[in-house]
Amino acid sequence: MTKLVLLPGMDGTGELFRDFVAALPEGTDTVAVHYPGDRRLRYPGLLEFVRAAAPEDKPFCLVAESFSTPLAILYAATNPPNLKGIVLCAGFVTSPVWGWRRTLALALAQFIFWLPLPRFFIEMFLAGPGASSALISAVQAASSWVEPEIMAGRARDVLTCDVRAEMAKVNVPILYLQAAQDKMVGPVSLEVARSIKPEMTVVVDGPHLLFQREPVLSAEVVMKFVQGLA
Repeated sequence: MTKLVLLPGMDGTGELFRDFVAALPEGTDTVAVHYPGDRRLRYPGLLEFVRAAAPEDKPFCLVAESFSTPLAILYAATNPPNLKGIVLCAGFVTSPVWGWRRTLALALAQFIFWLPLPRFFIEMFLAGPGASSALISAVQAASSWVEPEIMAGRARDVLTCDVRAEMAKVNVPILYLQAAQDKMVGPVSLEVARSIKPEMTVVVDGPHLLFQREPVLSAEVVMKFVQGLA
């Protein structure tokens, strides 16, 4: 059985995968990678946590959420043994924000994480309208677990990343889940990725936090992909 190695969003806790994991078929082998919340590690440093979670004795697939999608690409580009495929959910290979918006985001990154993320921000940019209070609270709790300066640093890493060269080296199948209502990672990010790997994409109607708002549908799409891996 192919193991799913889950790489979390910017909070790095893996806690927000719970509903997605619960929606997977019974007996699915999963492990959620956990990034330290009190140490500033850029993508190369976080890559060590991916390596540590990758099984040496069985096939596996990386399932990466937003912030971690460059990590999945960096790791897959090294052609590790037993890696059969990667799933990129709301993913990007370069900054998902460009122009003046990127400049503004870089300037604001050092400030916005010092207070709990407000409900309106989570609904507007992450969870989408109509998100449950439980999901809002879960996002706030996961984000608060990480030191504000660490969250700010991760935001800057997102805004300055470029893994296009590594993407071209990936030799395993790629599933790209594009959230149709995503306000954080727009269709331009998919266009950049498809310019390198034109065969990938699946569009699922939902907001940025696709695994959290559409866990059942996301699980079905991911498992169909995993079952088709050689």
